[in-house]
Amino acid sequence: MASSLVAGLDIGSAKTTAVIAEVVGDLPKHPTVNVLGVGQARTTGLRRNVVADIEESTRCIRKALEDAERMAGARVDAVYAGIAGEHVHAMTSTGIASVTGSEITRADVDRANAVARAQPIAQDRELIHAIPQEYSVDKNVGVRDPIGMIGTRLETEMYLVTIGSSPAMNLRKAVERAGYKVAELVLEPLASALAVLTDDEKELGVCLVEMGAGTTDVAVFHEGKIRYLGTVPLGGLNVTSDIVHGLGVTQADAEGLKEKYGCVYEPMVDRAEVISLPSTVAQGDRQIPRELLAHIMHQRTGEIYEMVCGDVERAGYIKKLAAGVVVTGGAAAQPGTPELASDIFGTGARIGVPGEFLGGLADNVMQPRFSTVVGLVQYGAHRVALGGAAHKSRRISVAGGAPGVDRIAQRVKTWLQDFF
Repeated sequence: MASSLVAGLDIGSAKTTAVIAEVVGDLPKHPTVNVLGVGQARTTGLRRNVVADIEESTRCIRKALEDAERMAGARVDAVYAGIAGEHVHAMTSTGIASVTGSEITRADVDRANAVARAQPIAQDRELIHAIPQEYSVDKNVGVRDPIGMIGTRLETEMYLVTIGSSPAMNLRKAVERAGYKVAELVLEPLASALAVLTDDEKELGVCLVEMGAGTTDVAVFHEGKIRYLGTVPLGGLNVTSDIVHGLGVTQADAEGLKEKYGCVYEPMVDRAEVISLPSTVAQGDRQIPRELLAHIMHQRTGEIYEMVCGDVERAGYIKKLAAGVVVTGGAAAQPGTPELASDIFGTGARIGVPGEFLGGLADNVMQPRFSTVVGLVQYGAHRVALGGAAHKSRRISVAGGAPGVDRIAQRVKTWLQDFF
């Protein structure tokens, strides 16, 4: 029988990850998903979150998805793919509509949203998300759901997120060459927010810092809505590069040192502890204080956090983070991450790990590096629960090809106030 399966695809700078899950809950805002399969491949065709080699990207995508399908015992025809990078831009738009009846209806809200969304977009850009922030009824601001209220003038404030057309087209092309369709492109920090942030954190004010290998993406939520998006062009690979140059080791050895002895908060390391370095014959046996490795990692990671903090401060939200900072992504698993983030931002911090509303093989994805791909699956589950751009996939035992994604659903931008 056909199942409500969703697939998420996160093409990171270091790893390409795919997750296949089955939607088992029907609550539109928090549907439950059972993780069925997980696949990973080393990324070789991406540069700073942008496809730089179609063939290499296609190979990574195919391997990750085929591994996930094999583990799940299911095939999928389409994926929810994450996209991020410095080409992402966001802006606020306003839409006004007159109320046609005695009270505000869904049709009135849709008209106001349509006006706000109808902003001119440059030819080299593509609208990816249109997210209503709040409404005003007869200039009474701060209304979250105006339906049923009495008024004559409805105004909406909408957050429009656009991406570069070229990065989007190349990503779609790589996925299609791998034999799949893109059900929808989803901004990665918004997907991660679905996986690791709570409603209370979004309401109080929280900064999500998604530190990947090549870039660090930032999303600030306040009063329940997305307020700021940004990208810092540095990530975990920069920390690794500093270790390579600072200690005279190879890239692979630097990654091994990070994994075995790494700590991004220098005060946590015992000053008397000594570690052995991988060495060539010419270098001979080498030992260093573990504190030196921590110092290198502390300095570069702290610099990245300071750049994020500066961006959030310029956006005017640094003093509105009552719920603190949540750090996630592949580079967030290092010891000392919450302590360093707390020092830099001057507020509480925690590591964001997916886990809520997950079943099945959830243990396989309960790590910070899976935040984006789990969020993509949960985003797809929202679509299934809402009956929107959901696509049906088939078990391997079913004869015949899987149906394609509804092309009309791809063109229609569903309002995302229930998500972000």
